[in-house]
Amino acid sequence: MAGRRVRKDSPVAFDAFAPDDDELVTGEAVGLDVRPASFVLRLAGVAIDYAVYFLGLIGLLILLSLAAENSLVDDSTAQALVIVSLVLALIVAPTVVETATQGKSLGKLAVGARVVRLDGGAIGLRHAFIRALVGILEIVATTGGVAVVVGLLNSRSRRLGDLLAGTYALNERPPKAGRVVYAVPPELEAWSRIADVARLPDSLARRMSSFLQQSGAMTPDSRIRVASGLAAEASAFVSPLPEVAPELFVVAVSAVRRERESRALAAEAANLERLSPALTGLPAGFPRR
Repeated sequence: MAGRRVRKDSPVAFDAFAPDDDELVTGEAVGLDVRPASFVLRLAGVAIDYAVYFLGLIGLLILLSLAAENSLVDDSTAQALVIVSLVLALIVAPTVVETATQGKSLGKLAVGARVVRLDGGAIGLRHAFIRALVGILEIVATTGGVAVVVGLLNSRSRRLGDLLAGTYALNERPPKAGRVVYAVPPELEAWSRIADVARLPDSLARRMSSFLQQSGAMTPDSRIRVASGLAAEASAFVSPLPEVAPELFVVAVSAVRRERESRALAAEAANLERLSPALTGLPAGFPRR
């Protein structure tokens, strides 16, 4: 990232960036960084789902075979019931499950994924039906070959059913990371010793802290855009302004404020400790009860 000076008199100090494929823009023009399920997770989820559906199909066919052996149904009826069993197990069951659970299934629960619309909303009956119907071609008829090829050719690992239905699988289990503590960047250590960094508004300080904790999981364009906005707001409380990239500026300001507030709290605690005898002690000769 090229460095750019942050100016107090410029409400927008940095360039804006267009959202990428992994960013969901809300109605308030706020970009949300979303994480599609990976190809491996999708493959595992589909394998679990269709294993369950085929087990259900085998159970229906066994019941139908027993009924035919006991002369409960004739041959023509049995053939019709076989087709009905296929439809129930491979089309109706996936459609009902995904519609009732709003994009969930046994396999997706296992891998931590959910099928959602492209705008991030819950899928409906139409989406689930298209996915199940196309799944007969790309998963059952080709043993998953078409789904694998199509999934490898797009960034969100969307299979053919997702492309036709306008859906994709969202990863609901992002990796948990510990709290990140940033120090002043080496190139700004000299600046930090002379910088005048005023107390930041609570809302701005919270947003800066949240950004620093989540920046590692954000896409590059989203990270630069959010850092630019935070740097432009924080520049009004900093003097002099360093000529650095916005993200480095946010890191440096947060680190300086944290270190100075930590020293202030330590000094206050030391003063209270020094005054503790006078604050908690009793007058001379006063009896302890």
